[in-house]
Amino acid sequence: MRVLGIDPGTVSFDVCGLDDGQVFLDLQVASPDLSEDPSPLIEALTACGPVDLIVGPSGYGLPLVRGDRVGEQELALIVLVRADDPTAGRGGILGLRRIVRTLIATGRPVVFVPGVIHLPTVPVYRKANRIDMGTADKVCSAALGIYDQARRYGIPYTETSFILLEIGGAFTAALAVEGGRIVDGLGGTSGPLGLRGVGAMDGEVAYLIGGALSKGTLFSGGAMDMAGAGPGTDVETWPDDPRYRPAWLAWIEGAVKAIRALTAVLPRPREILLSGRMGALGRVLAEMADRLSDVAPVRRVEGLVRPDGTPVRAKEAAQGAALLADGLAGGPFVSLVEAMELRRASGTVLDYLYLRGAEMIRLGS
Repeated sequence: MRVLGIDPGTVSFDVCGLDDGQVFLDLQVASPDLSEDPSPLIEALTACGPVDLIVGPSGYGLPLVRGDRVGEQELALIVLVRADDPTAGRGGILGLRRIVRTLIATGRPVVFVPGVIHLPTVPVYRKANRIDMGTADKVCSAALGIYDQARRYGIPYTETSFILLEIGGAFTAALAVEGGRIVDGLGGTSGPLGLRGVGAMDGEVAYLIGGALSKGTLFSGGAMDMAGAGPGTDVETWPDDPRYRPAWLAWIEGAVKAIRALTAVLPRPREILLSGRMGALGRVLAEMADRLSDVAPVRRVEGLVRPDGTPVRAKEAAQGAALLADGLAGGPFVSLVEAMELRRASGTVLDYLYLRGAEMIRLGS
């Protein structure tokens, strides 16, 4: 059983491959490059030879839709760009459309997995007026967390319990997992301040920005903009620098608030698990452990290892996507897919909007 999992990150696209549960591919490619030319990714996937299934870059998610059933409507739901957004042809998540089309055109067996809002394990009342409760890659990161905790404690997937905090290179998100199922989430665009992304936006701000509000707006206003810091700045030095310390505090405190908010749903998690590019920083981990010690032990998610025993470099979401691909294809991790109830995913990200004006939403193709 050979499968691939792809994580469409803001900074890099990561790919993890499993062959009968053993890692055979561990790849990272810069995302901005792929937005313009997806061929390096496609060539890398082709070089792997035949595979049984690929969990593709799913964006905001689809309820387990195979590539041969993805049309323009499904593609629009993956990227969620307004028809009148002037930034629709530029890079970042907007380049995802080109990458997905190119991947589907190869004819390889690919499936697009759900976001948190598609899951039956999240009660409907928690979905009201929400879209981003956690994108599909966050579901994949949670899958790795479930696998990791079950392995460490020697328990079934259905007994895992944790809050996942994913601190990425752009966004910060948090998910609550109880009994091996995702039960709630605060996505990157509806959760705390991210390193680059604004997180949940004040409705009055959105109203006043008006027609200038674009997809690009969501990727701005984060801690780096607040600090006025360039991309080469060492984030771990921010707490010691008066210029950057307010941005550090806003970023870290926002993440802590997200965890504490989810304890309203999951009051006694077994652990708080950190994932994401920035979640690997020692100072971030230390801050979270100190600030959240009264909630649960805090640790970094332990990922997969290669046959030589070295840790996989591909991000957690890619590793989790590979586990899900294996389970969906009937491999060793089928019980992980069953615990998460992924096969019961349904609907679209637009199903739970009750706001005035929601009926006017028009997505670009």
